[in-house]
Amino acid sequence: MSTRQRDGGSGDGPAAGARTGEAAPPAPAEAAEVFGDRLPQAERYAALLAGEGVVRGLIGPREVERLWGRHLLNCAVLGEAVPRDVALCDVGSGAGLPGIPLALVRPDLRITLLEPLLRRTTFLEEAVEELGLDNVTVVRGRAEEMVGKLEMDVVTARAVAPLERLASWGLPLLRPHGEMLALKGESAEEELADGRPALDALGAVDAEVFRVGSGVVDPEATVVRVLVGEEPGGRRAAERRARAAKAARRKQGRATAKRGGRRR
Repeated sequence: MSTRQRDGGSGDGPAAGARTGEAAPPAPAEAAEVFGDRLPQAERYAALLAGEGVVRGLIGPREVERLWGRHLLNCAVLGEAVPRDVALCDVGSGAGLPGIPLALVRPDLRITLLEPLLRRTTFLEEAVEELGLDNVTVVRGRAEEMVGKLEMDVVTARAVAPLERLASWGLPLLRPHGEMLALKGESAEEELADGRPALDALGAVDAEVFRVGSGVVDPEATVVRVLVGEEPGGRRAAERRARAAKAARRKQGRATAKRGGRRR
């Protein structure tokens, strides 16, 4: 199932250059343990990433050889930390990481893949349909534009952006007592310490760093969990950013139309 938000985000065309996809590496033994009877779908997703994912510029060619350890399994083990039967939004989903691996290992979840770029949402819609993921919806838009439209129990993020920025995108989408799970690197503890004042301002009531994937990925995946209270914050600021972005797009559109009129 998929939905495109026509009023959100900015699209871009196919990746430039004569790149060709590659063959995905074979699934390691750990993949059968993690994905179970959905391993064939995980293998097909790996093939999509190695092929169209590279061709469309969603992942770099150098990532193909480490698709399983660094990407699919690293994301799938996040399922260890997600409560059962909840609505989850993968913010800035990109090529579907961690959202699609989570959908494969946790069919009980209702997952929304939120992504602003058209070429990425096109890939996501194709992947979701090909993999038969009935528990996944694709939405095109920016997080700040979805405040009041999407209300989630859990948001996930896997990005190089600082924790406080991820929180400013994700926490306003949460229901009361919801949580954000951010896959981070070695700097997670430091980022959490530096970002606590911003998290407090966004309505966070608790935060911790922990690891998942023991015996599956090495090193284990590092996760920052941020819990919100009765009133998740940051919504007004997100709405202001959305209005500013919309006004900027209108201004750009008028300028483009004006230049076109002059050329005629």
